[in-house]
Amino acid sequence: MSLFKDVAVAPPDAILSLAVRFKDDTNPKKANLGIGAYRTEEGKPWPLPSVLAAEKQVVADPTADKEYVPIDGKPEHKRHVQELIFSQAEIGKGTIATAQTLSGTGSLSMIGQFLSNFVGTKTIHMPDPTWGNHPAIFKRAGLNSAVYTYYLPETRGFNFDGMIKSLNSIPAGDAVLLHACAQNPTGVDPSEKQWKAIIEVVKSRGLIPVIDNAYQGYASGSLEQDGCAQRLFEESGMEFFISQSFAKNFGLYGERIGYIHVRCANKDMADAVLSQVKILIRQAYSSPPRHGAAIVYKILSTPALKQQWLDELKLMSNRIVQMRTALRSAIEAKGTPGTWNHITDQIGMFSYTGLNKSQVERMVNEFHIYMTSDGRISCAGLNPGNVQYVADCIDTVVRA
Repeated sequence: MSLFKDVAVAPPDAILSLAVRFKDDTNPKKANLGIGAYRTEEGKPWPLPSVLAAEKQVVADPTADKEYVPIDGKPEHKRHVQELIFSQAEIGKGTIATAQTLSGTGSLSMIGQFLSNFVGTKTIHMPDPTWGNHPAIFKRAGLNSAVYTYYLPETRGFNFDGMIKSLNSIPAGDAVLLHACAQNPTGVDPSEKQWKAIIEVVKSRGLIPVIDNAYQGYASGSLEQDGCAQRLFEESGMEFFISQSFAKNFGLYGERIGYIHVRCANKDMADAVLSQVKILIRQAYSSPPRHGAAIVYKILSTPALKQQWLDELKLMSNRIVQMRTALRSAIEAKGTPGTWNHITDQIGMFSYTGLNKSQVERMVNEFHIYMTSDGRISCAGLNPGNVQYVADCIDTVVRA
């Protein structure tokens, strides 16, 4: 009898299985709006030119080697990635514990373990809805998951009053997960004024902020604009965690490059926090990958490459805005029932269309337009060649 007789077959990952189905689909009209990765107007992957240029310099470096890097990443890399989030004054205090991780997912996993093991946190509260992998990541880290109100289905927009009410009911000492910008899956963000009110409640309630920063610069094309919430948290004086990913804004999806930043009350605490984060990393995967981190460092430390990268962020962001506008215009031109302003009101890669599960099933199975079951689409998957077809199919399923 097999040792594995009681092992059930796990369900496939909802998003990655869509990519497999799309690849196997032979329909010429197929469109992949499920995967969260930038695509060109031709629907092709786009390695950023700044990344390719930096990579050539990294590979050509005669001093390069393939030795292990430190558990928390190379020390010289840290300041440049911190500067994307924190002020120079804050960095200079030495109060930020920073460690390189396996992109955003690895960062969140280490944060979850730290909260569970060293802070005594039992529960983390997440927006409803949130990225589908969030609950599983924190469950594995030993935390219970709860949700707070975030989205308003009637307007397909932000439920500010509902969120404030929910936050005010969370017990002190619990953690609260916040998306820094371009909330996944809704694409709906608080305004700066609303962020200030949210932060005030989080602070007054004694909650522990965990900020997921997956799209900075990629959402609006501006690092500063997309970094608004992080700046306000720094100004609040609170201690908090940030998970920073370079998958989307550097196009380094497969390199798995990210960082943990923990803003602490003083340098001694930051040193203690980093020492324990390093233990968690050592036990999980020993040390982080070096190649993608070297590329990021080369770009951020080379003024010409950094400016090129910033220009490419604007290009990607602008193309997604153009596709949002084109999709909304095409749907409204058909007189499709309902309101569709949310497609352009929302920001970032994803749009929460408002299509229900049965409508999505028709989009996927009948029209070969691949999207997640909650109606979320990746606007990066839209292009001039498929946007009208997508609009036509949305019109068909909505009218039905």
